[in-house]
Amino acid sequence: MNRRDFHRLGSVVLGSLVKLAVAVPAAAFLLTPLRRPKKSGTSSDFERLANLSQLEVGVPKSFAIVRDLTDAWVKYPKEPVGSVWLVRQPDGVDPPVIAYTAECPHLGCAINLKPDGGGFFCPCHSSAFDSEGKPENHVPPRPMDRLEVELTDDDDPHVVVRFQRFQPLAEEKIPLA
Repeated sequence: MNRRDFHRLGSVVLGSLVKLAVAVPAAAFLLTPLRRPKKSGTSSDFERLANLSQLEVGVPKSFAIVRDLTDAWVKYPKEPVGSVWLVRQPDGVDPPVIAYTAECPHLGCAINLKPDGGGFFCPCHSSAFDSEGKPENHVPPRPMDRLEVELTDDDDPHVVVRFQRFQPLAEEKIPLA
């Protein structure tokens, strides 16, 4: 091996080591979200919204869902991700509280309470729902999406709701990831 071949081989080896020194941390950075454990459907998915005593029977009340969000590498501080309508039922009725997502099943706009309080409406495309979340016109493809509700065993139970978002424009409830 002459001097020129030795320098050529040394350049190739040194260049390969530099590429490897850059590639390994870069690959680890890019694959970090894949190695992170997935959040499973646990009780941490439930959001504590109100005490049962804060809800009036038959009067819908809106509550914001505020969560920390993680988008691959970035963790965002608490911010609103949606809202929920809670409706307390009369004593003895099961379930004692019904929760509806405040996202219209038509195109995902925010659902508001009608001015008379007798149901819900979506101002984007005039979707209308009665007080039980059933459509009153042909615009929405399905009723308002109901959410899973649990009550704690306290003296004044806390209403906890599993918040989910669903695919708009579908006739059946399809949860979004």
